[in-house]
Amino acid sequence: MSLAEPVLEAREVTKHFPLHGPGQNGKVVRAVEPTTLALHQGRITALVGESGSGKSTLARLLALGYPPTAGEIRLDGAPVVAARSAKGKRAYYRQVQMVFQDPFSSLSPVHRLRYILGRPLRLHGHVRGRADVEKAVVDLLERVNLTPADQFIDKFPHELSGGQRQRVAIARALAARPKVLLGDEPVSMLDVSIRLDILNLLGRLRDDEGLAILYITHDIASARYFADEIKVLYAGQLVESGPGDALVENPRHPYTRLLLESAPDPDRAGGLLDAPDVVDDEETLGEPPSLVDPPAGCRFHPRCPIARPVCATAFPPRTHFDDGQWAHCWSYDEERFK
Repeated sequence: MSLAEPVLEAREVTKHFPLHGPGQNGKVVRAVEPTTLALHQGRITALVGESGSGKSTLARLLALGYPPTAGEIRLDGAPVVAARSAKGKRAYYRQVQMVFQDPFSSLSPVHRLRYILGRPLRLHGHVRGRADVEKAVVDLLERVNLTPADQFIDKFPHELSGGQRQRVAIARALAARPKVLLGDEPVSMLDVSIRLDILNLLGRLRDDEGLAILYITHDIASARYFADEIKVLYAGQLVESGPGDALVENPRHPYTRLLLESAPDPDRAGGLLDAPDVVDDEETLGEPPSLVDPPAGCRFHPRCPIARPVCATAFPPRTHFDDGQWAHCWSYDEERFK
């Protein structure tokens, strides 16, 4: 299926954080290497990887929380350059909003929901007068299923459950009337029993309002549940991408298989990492690499059960498959390994 032009796109973006202090000598943390990621209207893209893989850094680049070291962010096809000014940033945030991991720390504890939701409505010029604010706040509460709204509108965040607070955080993002929602681990701090409700809410916002959503998670099982597309990030590099179901049913990259093996799934019957001659313990898999001095070539090769000598010297090219997936892995370079 061909897609329309992306609403928001990171094009070959890189982010390096310089280290300071004695003995650092210009060292940097290579958090994100040249990466292209596009978000489309009415679609959910899941970005999956371990802690420290660069997922949140990439989200903050899209949210203009960090300036890219190289590359560019494009909104509706145009480079985001006006956002260097306060006025330009406000115009950008009217279209791109972020939902953070911890709903408690992201909401002011000294204000009621009436103020928390009313302020962005006024700030972005969507309401005029007290009656307009009241009506719009009630509408936001109803859109995120906090009903009846009159029972919530005058509550403080500490009077709500974790799931209710995250709904308020989503409602606050919707107050700007954005085209894009960036969800940085939006359910990871919630009870398992209510995570599904929040994911269903995000899915409804995609379907009913046509939002482009980036869903960041380390849990590939939840990504499979409702994402249209899954992208796998390892040590700052995208290593695999594809339609959600296809990628989970037939992962092409060894790291994706590792993620799947670590996710509970009673329906899964074995896989690459179950074979005793491939890997037999956590010591074999090792730890994620340092991003100050990352491995050359494919960064996964020190942990990879099928690594070859070339994996340590050069990053593999992208191989495309008929089901819409692609992967960066030398095991698909048949010419080299005939």
